[in-house]
Amino acid sequence: MLKIGIIGAGRIGKVHTESITKYVKGAEVTFIADPFLDEAAKQWSTSLGIQYTSKDYHDILANSEIDAVLICSSTDTHSQISLEAIKAGKHVFCEKPVDHDVDKIKEVLKAVKNAGIKYQVGFNRRFDHNFKAVKEAVDAGKIGVQHIIKITSRDPEEPPISYVKISGGMFLDMTIHDFDMVRYLSGSEVVEVYAMGGALVDPGIGVAGDIDTAIITMKLNNGAMAVIDNSRRAVYGYDQRAEVFGSEGAVAVGNDKSSTAVLSTKKGVISEKPLYFFLERYMQAYTAEIQEFVAAIVNNTDVPVNITDGLEPVIIGLAAKKSLDENRPVTTAEIKNTFGL
Repeated sequence: MLKIGIIGAGRIGKVHTESITKYVKGAEVTFIADPFLDEAAKQWSTSLGIQYTSKDYHDILANSEIDAVLICSSTDTHSQISLEAIKAGKHVFCEKPVDHDVDKIKEVLKAVKNAGIKYQVGFNRRFDHNFKAVKEAVDAGKIGVQHIIKITSRDPEEPPISYVKISGGMFLDMTIHDFDMVRYLSGSEVVEVYAMGGALVDPGIGVAGDIDTAIITMKLNNGAMAVIDNSRRAVYGYDQRAEVFGSEGAVAVGNDKSSTAVLSTKKGVISEKPLYFFLERYMQAYTAEIQEFVAAIVNNTDVPVNITDGLEPVIIGLAAKKSLDENRPVTTAEIKNTFGL
């Protein structure tokens, strides 16, 4: 039985804890650490049969019984805790992003290289049943040579300004998932980015130095083109769609809904709205990514989302930000050269 420690007991930490406890065979959560751990959280962990809790994550790293850690703490702690966990000989699952700073991600990449541990990055959308079906069709050659990739990603409501100020910006907070999806669905790398955007949802987001609406176009090294459209507020729910179009056809997926029921009357045709937000849409994907992480450790196979997969979307995000700021196309090579990659 693989023993896991969870670092960070906020929303995503709780999701992973309950998912592992209920659905992941061959693994158990035995330790949870969070500096803000209160009595309610301790009672919750006890109800799940978790043996240890602490306000100091170092207690997890020092515990010889723990085989692997899930880093679910705030983004600004991910790379540092990663380095400490790797040094402690723990397998690591780190929620995205590893860091907003490429130099810090490089440090983690270097540490992972010769550590003999598994390191997986939490891009959960790769494990969604819809996007996996698109990927399988593309890989099987069913749409022929790729020409255009389209991704729509719109949140149901904008985050508070307090979050916007520490998020790293929409491209590194929200769109980073879509940059990963472009790489995942195409199996190719982004070579050039052009972004436009504005604060159309909430002027306060613009005052805070960010945007809430964007269109990003990209060139890929396989010759295809990609376009992402983002909004922080879709009043009808969480809008998550994708299409890959090619020489022999297209494959597309729409939104998950609470049911497929469609009411048709003389007044109109009405169907369910999309599921409200990411926890509702991707709960199954959160379980699947940890199942594959555990399998990689047990079977000594490669993790499905590695540290390079954690680095590349950040590079694309920085290219998008530079493009927006300077109103010009920016190559990913330009960003990589800046960091000696």
